[in-house]
Amino acid sequence: MGMIRVIPCLDVKDQRVVKGVSFRGLREAGDPAEMGETYCLEGADELVYLDISASWESRRTRLDWVLNVARVMTIPFTVGGGISSEDEAVELVRLGADKVSINSAAVRDPNLIGRCALRLGSQAVVVAVDAKRGKDGRFRVFAKGGREDTGMDMAEWISRLEPLGAGEVLLTSIDKDGTRDGYDLEMIRSAREATGLPIIASGGAGRPEHFAAAAEAGADGLLAASVFHYRIIGIRELKGILKGLGVPVRV
Repeated sequence: MGMIRVIPCLDVKDQRVVKGVSFRGLREAGDPAEMGETYCLEGADELVYLDISASWESRRTRLDWVLNVARVMTIPFTVGGGISSEDEAVELVRLGADKVSINSAAVRDPNLIGRCALRLGSQAVVVAVDAKRGKDGRFRVFAKGGREDTGMDMAEWISRLEPLGAGEVLLTSIDKDGTRDGYDLEMIRSAREATGLPIIASGGAGRPEHFAAAAEAGADGLLAASVFHYRIIGIRELKGILKGLGVPVRV
């Protein structure tokens, strides 16, 4: 097990951070730049910002808050949500993002991953995979903010990402999102078997032991939102507990 990263996730809608359950029931949590600066000071290893707004006007507004975040950031941060072309990805990195996360557009056009990697380097290209367990017990990939069942098998899709040019996988369990009852460990193990890429696990963190279990299952990054935003668990507190449990983290 290599060094494990602790990563707060900030969903942004209309220039404000929000959080819900299973991608629904959103409530406001704060300002993107202010919250990002706080997480830097608290010892987060990285941040992930996901723009969940849908309109073109919000896309343009995104450039404003990304620039504001970049001005205060002292750790790497990723921006995702609605990126549909390599030009958009390049623009976000130009504004200060270290990495971009692509999801639905990569499902529609897998070659977008390679085009982004060609211009930015694979290390800057994260492919987000939102998945749910089907009635047959298999994990399927969903797009458009968890609303569209693509019918794609999660493990098969993840196995294709490294050859396509991705540098990292952001894996979210839609079923577990916001529930605080633990990551989907079976999903993480399935993804781990499918790829050698770093995996950031998302969806379900509620207690320190959940983070430790996800690392044991094969996650390289431990992403959470509400437990950090609403001060249920502090970053320093969590890292201290993880270190005590034998999980290698930067303290």
